[in-house]
Amino acid sequence: MDALIVGADRLGNIPDVLQEFGIRIAAHVSGRDSNHQRRSAPLPSGIQMVILFTDFIGHNVMQRFRDAATREGVMFVCCRRSVCALQQALGRRMSEECERCSAGCKTRRRGK
Repeated sequence: MDALIVGADRLGNIPDVLQEFGIRIAAHVSGRDSNHQRRSAPLPSGIQMVILFTDFIGHNVMQRFRDAATREGVMFVCCRRSVCALQQALGRRMSEECERCSAGCKTRRRGK
């Protein structure tokens, strides 16, 4: 699954956590650019998930990307930029998706 990461200048251990869930970082936007607050452009093509780090972006940036994800039918996750917070948020979100899917998923088999 390809993800757009919004927020944070550095990702640290975040890519390792995402890899555990089968998620690849397709694009990363820090959210500091003022254009990210105003424009309502579509998400990059091929994005299947948007991850918003709420402690590193402003309200307008978060709303813009959340609305874009909703408009395009893309799953989104909001959490703080910490390994624990990301694991919990992804675990909850992936469990919700697995319940909707009859095939199951890697997250359910791991017991998260």
